[in-house]
Amino acid sequence: MFYSVYHSGNYFVIPGSPSEAWEAENFMVPYKDKLPFKMDYGPDDFVIVVVSSQFFYRGLWLEHAFVLKALLPLFADFPSDSTSNSHLKIIISSGDSTGNYSVAVETIALNLRYPRNIVRHVGDEDVDSVLSIADLVIYGSFLEELSFPDILIKAMCFGKPIIAPDISMIRKYVNDRVNGYLFPKENMRVLTQIVLQVVSKGKLSHLARNIASMGKLTAKNLMVLETVEGYGSLIENVLKLPSEVAPSKAVTEIPSKLKEVWQWKLFESIADSAYRNRTLRSHEFLEKLEKQWNRTQTESSSAVIDTNETFLYSIWEEEKYIQMDNTRRRREEEELKDRTDQSRGTWEEVYRSAKRADRSKNDLHERDDGELERTGQPLCIYEPYFGEGTWPFLHYTSLYRGLGLSTRGRRPGTDDIDAPSRLPLLNNPYYRDVLGEYGAFFAIANRVDRIHKNAWIGFQLWRATARKESLSKTAETALLDAIQARRHGDTLYFWVRMDTDPRNPLRKDFWSFCDTINAGNCKFVFSEALKKMYGIKHEWDSLPLMPVDGDTWSVMHSWVLPTKSFLEFVMFSRMFVDALDAQFYDVHHHSGHCYPSLSKDKHCYSRVLELLINVWAYHSAKRIVYVNPETGEMHEQHKLKNRRGQMWVKWFSYTTLKTMDEDLAEEYDSDHPRTRWLWPSTGEVFWQGVYEKERSMRNREKEKRRQQSKDKISRMKRRHRQKTVGKYVKPPPEVEDLNSNTTVVVDRLLR
Repeated sequence: MFYSVYHSGNYFVIPGSPSEAWEAENFMVPYKDKLPFKMDYGPDDFVIVVVSSQFFYRGLWLEHAFVLKALLPLFADFPSDSTSNSHLKIIISSGDSTGNYSVAVETIALNLRYPRNIVRHVGDEDVDSVLSIADLVIYGSFLEELSFPDILIKAMCFGKPIIAPDISMIRKYVNDRVNGYLFPKENMRVLTQIVLQVVSKGKLSHLARNIASMGKLTAKNLMVLETVEGYGSLIENVLKLPSEVAPSKAVTEIPSKLKEVWQWKLFESIADSAYRNRTLRSHEFLEKLEKQWNRTQTESSSAVIDTNETFLYSIWEEEKYIQMDNTRRRREEEELKDRTDQSRGTWEEVYRSAKRADRSKNDLHERDDGELERTGQPLCIYEPYFGEGTWPFLHYTSLYRGLGLSTRGRRPGTDDIDAPSRLPLLNNPYYRDVLGEYGAFFAIANRVDRIHKNAWIGFQLWRATARKESLSKTAETALLDAIQARRHGDTLYFWVRMDTDPRNPLRKDFWSFCDTINAGNCKFVFSEALKKMYGIKHEWDSLPLMPVDGDTWSVMHSWVLPTKSFLEFVMFSRMFVDALDAQFYDVHHHSGHCYPSLSKDKHCYSRVLELLINVWAYHSAKRIVYVNPETGEMHEQHKLKNRRGQMWVKWFSYTTLKTMDEDLAEEYDSDHPRTRWLWPSTGEVFWQGVYEKERSMRNREKEKRRQQSKDKISRMKRRHRQKTVGKYVKPPPEVEDLNSNTTVVVDRLLR
């Protein structure tokens, strides 16, 4: 359950372990016969133990209350003794016995009108002892879990009948009324009916004892298949063993008998269990003595105060309310502080602060030294990854750039590319798992000029670094020198060989190796995809020739190509993947099974796609060069002069692929099909008609603006203008002076 809190892509989880069954088999409680009497239980008492998840979560007490309520009708089958005590005893096992949960359990029991001393709470530290005296075990947690509860395995190994809710993980291994009992968690009445059937006249029924025996056999070898295959996959895919170690068998080659039963004979070589039991008794005796000594010292040194659990519980509640009140008051003060008027300074200070904040916000992308160095170099190698567990295997130099297939698992403080934001198809978990690294190829190729401005492009898986097959500094320098000198021209450089792959110990040829890693169906899948892709109707089972000439091929998506050739390869891959999806989507999406795998596999045809780059490069007349990842030495593979007459040039030529791509784009742009179609979601949809349509749309917009401008001018010309009524015109200064002088002369004459 620990890994469920975090991203599941960060961990390789192996469920199941024989430890629980082994511990139950060798368990020995000191003074086991005295344990029932030590807990005030008699030989005639019927003990029901309610266990739960190993995690103490908020709603657990409510689920325990439902279980206790369902057990109330059982009291009618248990007569009381002379002291009016019932022989039915219920133990709730969860959490820590030193906590206050025992008070909550007693409160629930009293509210349900249970007699005192019937319901008792015991901590998880005594669970083995409690299970050993139980007559019936009920799993009282309704939480969906990612692994089968260890406590139920131990109870079944003790030979106890179990009753559990029908959550998916429990229902996977427990068959109702075969090796246990199941009840729907939404209907607690069914739990009551099951308990009344299991308990008859104060004893377990004969059917319940048989079911407990079947459960014990089941638990002894529970989840063997998942554990063996999990460790087999770990050794096969993650661990890189030294050359002197014999390679392990594939998971599919492990004998079935090893996947059915734990190899208990191997445990017999462990030291004598009697010594272990003596050691266990010694440790428990010392712990008991230490607890008594500490209790004595505490009582002698401290004041004689009888601490009441109820009193402690009330103090804890009061402290919790005080903390909540302080938190609420602090939040209100912070909000009020933000609302009060504060001095903002002058306009120049405000402007400088805003520019500083804007600069710091964009500093990651505008001032990144690695991005500036990457712009001036001819090659950029992308490293696709999924989840934080892959971060230690990624590079931080300017030659490399991370490509996160999940938005949540990206590295902080780096300029890694968020693939789902560039290709929304990767937000779909189904296609993210099925496409694998091809999702990264499609994300980069989608409007590639916006993010990749280098002449060459490459990819390297983090698994290659984990297997110590990534490029060394010497190999990186040699590769860059060959690219800048144009030593090999339009070339596919690769550095992880097929003939040294751990999956190919016999060094098989191309198609045989492809069949080996794809359940023997690689040729069939490849043939069907090509038929669908090229529209071949008649029976046709030919495959592109991949010769056996002593050279090798590329695996694990670790290669470098010119950017122009990479886009051509992506154009071919999009159509090939779309053909695969059209052929196998329905069966794989609904059942989880597909032709390239013997079992349910969410990655399905990703192993077929792993080898697709070789088929395209060989038959599109690209040179193929192997780069030694340690020394940087280069050796050309499958030389062009030896391929004459063997390549399917017309099938893989750029002209053919471009025509097919434009036909698909025209079909999508013209018909807008409503049925499910993967191809439009894997990249750009473009053909000549799209360009003409955009040009026509721009012309219409231009004509529309021109017409609007003409209409505006016309309206302005036709607009009615009001005539001026009149206005005062100030006379010139000379006229004023003349008038004033005339007035003076006339005045003098009149005098």
